[in-house]
Amino acid sequence: MSTTNNMHIDLFREQILAAAKNKTPLSITGGGTKSWYGNANSFAKLDTRSYSGILEYQPEELVITACAGTPLKEIEAALAEKNQVLAFEPPHFGDNTTFGGAIAAGLAGPGRISAGNLRDFVLGARILDGKGQDLSFGGKVMKNVAGYDISRLLPGSMGTLSLLLEASVKVLPKPAASATLRCQVSQEKALRVLNEWAGQPLPLSASCWIGESGQDGELTIRLAGALAAVKAAIPLMNAAIDAVELDSTIAQVFWNDLREQRLAVFTNLDSADTLYRLALPAACGPLAIENAVGDIVLEWHGQQRWIKAPGDDVTFALFKALAHSHGGHATRFKQGNDVDPTNQRFTLLSEQAHSTALEAVQARLRAAFDPAGVFATSRLP
Repeated sequence: MSTTNNMHIDLFREQILAAAKNKTPLSITGGGTKSWYGNANSFAKLDTRSYSGILEYQPEELVITACAGTPLKEIEAALAEKNQVLAFEPPHFGDNTTFGGAIAAGLAGPGRISAGNLRDFVLGARILDGKGQDLSFGGKVMKNVAGYDISRLLPGSMGTLSLLLEASVKVLPKPAASATLRCQVSQEKALRVLNEWAGQPLPLSASCWIGESGQDGELTIRLAGALAAVKAAIPLMNAAIDAVELDSTIAQVFWNDLREQRLAVFTNLDSADTLYRLALPAACGPLAIENAVGDIVLEWHGQQRWIKAPGDDVTFALFKALAHSHGGHATRFKQGNDVDPTNQRFTLLSEQAHSTALEAVQARLRAAFDPAGVFATSRLP
């Protein structure tokens, strides 16, 4: 560890200890590209960008270790040189997103349905807790653990558990071949064929259906893997949906824009509306969405659904009830400019019958790692 890195860690520790003494929470920030995500707060910032750099990259071991403030595009560029990728496709939402920010947000792109979630790739982490202690968890290989797997609790914690200093994540080889197919089909048929294909040995890596509820929409699917497998799958799938294959450049732009939410269905958000995210089980079929504004988007074979609708509490309550009735949950993912910024953005654990026991676990974790509430910004409830 260099003297410079030690100096940055010492400065972070000083900020944490001062915040603990003064009982003033710190809001951890990186590139600020996801500052709109989660519950709003106005606490003092702890900026991680000074602690930057790739610490170790072992292409032959499929693992990379980097500081939290490292630009995500720097990591992806290093992987690209070795024909490797972050298979969970983390969204950037801007040019300055950091490695630590991507992990803290816990968000994954189109490839999540086939590759797994971000936390599935986190092998180890180094943190500063709310007492200023420098702690390391996990390692650089996949292994079973006893007790809390702290390194995998950090993804999605949004800086409310500790300050992430470094992380080791698993990477994968870039698929040898890919193809993107597109067709017009009803939401019901799209969900049916996607779930049928998901149970077969097909190289189906991503899917997206865009359309209005109750009408035909545009289904786009991505195949990725060995060249022979991709070529063999195309006629099998076309037999069910009669699709056309997109030009590779057009296809890449589409999947990138879907990941970064640059498609018109995401960007045309009225000031009084909210973009809601519904997380649902694989068996969930089409849902009746009466107050949706414009098209809805189904990703991950229907397990992630994006709906634009009014941003009021009544509408959010309806979405929470709808998702809960199917074994899922709803989030106010992004709000229009005129929607109350103090709104609770998440479905609370106490509102989900299957998650109430997790409240006690969450409370114990926060008490252990952050007894003074240094990271208690409520950005994540």
